[in-house]
Amino acid sequence: MTLIKSISGIRGTIGGMPTDNITPIDIVKFTTAYARLMKSKHPNKRITIVLGRDARLSGEMVERLVEGTLLGTGVDVINVGLCTTPGTEMAVITHKADGGIIITASHNPRQWNALKLLNEHGEFLDDAEGKQVLSLAEESDFAYPEIDNIGHIVMREDFNSKHIEQVLALPLVDKEAVRQRKFKVVVDAVNSVGGIVIPALLRELGCEVVELNCDPTGEFAHNPEPLPENLTEISEVIRREGADLGVVVDPDVDRLAFVMENGEMFVEEYTLVAVADYVLRHTKGNTVSNLSSSRALSDITARYEGCSYAAAAVGEVNVVKKMKDTGAVIGGEGNGGVIYPELHYGRDALVGVALFLTYFAGLDMTMSELRRSYPAYYASKNKIQLTPEIDVDKILATIKSRYSGERINDIDGVKIDFEHNWVHLRKSNTEPIIRIYTEAHTMEEADSLAKRFISEIEQICKA
Repeated sequence: MTLIKSISGIRGTIGGMPTDNITPIDIVKFTTAYARLMKSKHPNKRITIVLGRDARLSGEMVERLVEGTLLGTGVDVINVGLCTTPGTEMAVITHKADGGIIITASHNPRQWNALKLLNEHGEFLDDAEGKQVLSLAEESDFAYPEIDNIGHIVMREDFNSKHIEQVLALPLVDKEAVRQRKFKVVVDAVNSVGGIVIPALLRELGCEVVELNCDPTGEFAHNPEPLPENLTEISEVIRREGADLGVVVDPDVDRLAFVMENGEMFVEEYTLVAVADYVLRHTKGNTVSNLSSSRALSDITARYEGCSYAAAAVGEVNVVKKMKDTGAVIGGEGNGGVIYPELHYGRDALVGVALFLTYFAGLDMTMSELRRSYPAYYASKNKIQLTPEIDVDKILATIKSRYSGERINDIDGVKIDFEHNWVHLRKSNTEPIIRIYTEAHTMEEADSLAKRFISEIEQICKA
């Protein structure tokens, strides 16, 4: 496994040889590089960095290495311990810190871990800053400060309850309306930090909670990516318990998926669609999602006069930039990532849950009835494992040339918009794969379109 170094941080599997996987040496090197960047951005100032982690097995080990390295570089640390990605982002904002590091590999399996790097706004580093970190990590001429200038632990705190309070204080979150409905909700938090925060949030909203995989041991009960094939257990529990819905989050709680009362997926693409529908009813403005997200958000946005939709390149930092550029009031990614700038510019499952339940509380319908009220699109998400001999740029250039007569967007890989469906081909930023996303009005059509392009890619590789 090759260590993946990108503008958003480093990611890989624990153990092995340095530079090949995430090892203590790599952790120290990249943490040092990040600290150097933050100190260069704020010269002549004592730097404070927030540090948080999810519950995966390697988290405590990596946390101690990162904390010690930050102190060794002369940086002060606010350690929020077990905390969600959005919670750590909010801690940076709340404490007016100079940046943050989140130790999480998001949806990746248990053997993975990563460092996600934040700026002083609690947002991911931009392209230029990310490249600076990568460059600094390769330098060996940095001298660590002497004893009088090492960093200190400013505080250790549990920020999860504060994050919940901040979410519940949002004007569009109607706590009393949700409490009156007394929803019964099943939660699958894949044995990570979501098992602490999501049930606590739901109980504050007066919900009856059935916990499933909510013990934050880091031993993921199933593949942690919130996809239908990984969520058979919660579907059975929802039907057995007669629950109103299910809530599923990934290990760092920035992705949110709902399961309907009949045990079927609401579909993670529609998490953002439903939340946007609610927000636009009360706050007129624009919406943004990435190129791989459903057309349904564009369709819903068009229902509201004076509101428009825009697409961004894949990646939270790109979506946030487009949201700021267009003044979007709601946005995110089709993987269940809801970004609500009224609180902060970061994917936040807690915000998604609170806004959705407020919306749902005012509707006289079931989850499945709500789903049927939205435009019917079906997404097929596939991937091709990369090997050293695969030339991704050649593949994308060949596909782009073949379909030059169609509507093409190449700001991030190649997206081809046909009249009734689309395909998006891109190299992943977090895994050694090519992602092939398709969407159509039926699942059969979406799968067929995906198979067609997978076949074309394979033929190009053979040629």
